[in-house]
Amino acid sequence: MLDLAIAIGILIGSGQVTIQSGLANWIFLGELSLDGKLRPLHGLFPMIIAAKQAGFAGAVIPASCEEDVERARLPIVRVATLKECVACCSLSDNALQAFCRSSESKGSRFNQTEQTIETTCFSDVKGQHHVKRAMEVAAAGSHHLTMVGPPGTGKTMMARRFPAILPSLDEEQSLIVDTIYSACRLLSERWKQAPYPPFRAPHASITRAGMIGGGTFLTPGEMSLSHLGVLFLDEWPEFSRNVLEAMRQPLEDGYITLVRREGKLSFPCHLLLVSTFNPCFCGFYGFETDSQPCKCSPNEIKRYWKRLSGPMLDRMDIQVEVPRVRIDDMRKDEPITTDMMRERVQAARERQAHRYSGTQIQANSQVSGRWLTHYIPLSSTVQAWLSALYQTSGISNRSYDKIIKLARTIADLEDSQHVCEEHIAEAFQYRALDQKQWKEKI
Repeated sequence: MLDLAIAIGILIGSGQVTIQSGLANWIFLGELSLDGKLRPLHGLFPMIIAAKQAGFAGAVIPASCEEDVERARLPIVRVATLKECVACCSLSDNALQAFCRSSESKGSRFNQTEQTIETTCFSDVKGQHHVKRAMEVAAAGSHHLTMVGPPGTGKTMMARRFPAILPSLDEEQSLIVDTIYSACRLLSERWKQAPYPPFRAPHASITRAGMIGGGTFLTPGEMSLSHLGVLFLDEWPEFSRNVLEAMRQPLEDGYITLVRREGKLSFPCHLLLVSTFNPCFCGFYGFETDSQPCKCSPNEIKRYWKRLSGPMLDRMDIQVEVPRVRIDDMRKDEPITTDMMRERVQAARERQAHRYSGTQIQANSQVSGRWLTHYIPLSSTVQAWLSALYQTSGISNRSYDKIIKLARTIADLEDSQHVCEEHIAEAFQYRALDQKQWKEKI
């Protein structure tokens, strides 16, 4: 990585090269081959960000690097060989600026890739209006969402459309995400999703290190790759219990700390978790029909639910059932579009940004502790109504707090300044797994 800087330093120190331009305050990054050519560097983007923060005026990098480092807003010169780099040292400031513009036109690949985010409209999804509403609430308040239902009801299809209703990342957020992807040599994959937030859907066979990070050379895992975006676990009972348990604390904290003998390293993971699962092995428990009865025994159903982590389920803010679509809904045109949902989500996010201005809180789901009563005050009537609900339903303390935060998000979607009884009632409906039928299985 420092070959180029060392070579230029030796040439300057020996008097063979004299810098005539502003390159004296630039950083030189590159690995030299024996024939003087510069090899590509991996993970270059975070180096450029660090160089900018350190006060360097620009950077000289290998021309073969494919990362779109120009997005860091730092002047970049791309050179293919040591000879080209030496030639740049003698350029005037005007010539150097022209060289930077030429390098930028060659290097930028940000908008030259095919999108991988599912952008098919939600209007193509027949029925399931309550699930679409739940997704809108999840997106507006950054609430974790899980969907339970029989096979073929559209759980996965809707989950893959979910990122399209989220607000686009701003420039600062994009740079943070790109830095993580660059460190994992996945920046080109990230370009395929921009400007949408990251969307990761790991296979159920993923290891603990693959999910939270690790390895000989500490590398971010899927949770960090989902930072400021969405982590989708399809059929999450198929994931290792060890993996699911390892996710619990990072979901609460928003970061992962990995400790090794040499020291420790923290990776960010402020993410929105979306998951789906069938209610049993055959998939029809709780959703039986005459033509599709549940074929699992009570012991098999209990064994299946033991695959799920009770504490993890409790951390899912929104738990919604996804039944079969009614035949009448199959024949109707859907009035709800992705654009309509995204506009409402964006408006709700703007209200939250105003409410939490000057704090590190970005969404209702992040409010906790004493700040809950400070930022989400409840009238005495609503408080009494919620207390009665708490006593009769047997929900946990965590579920109680989540209902308040969900109600605040619903109020934001309705442009309501105060949380009302109807907002609490709708929020309680999104705690499906707190109901007795499911609670006995967890």
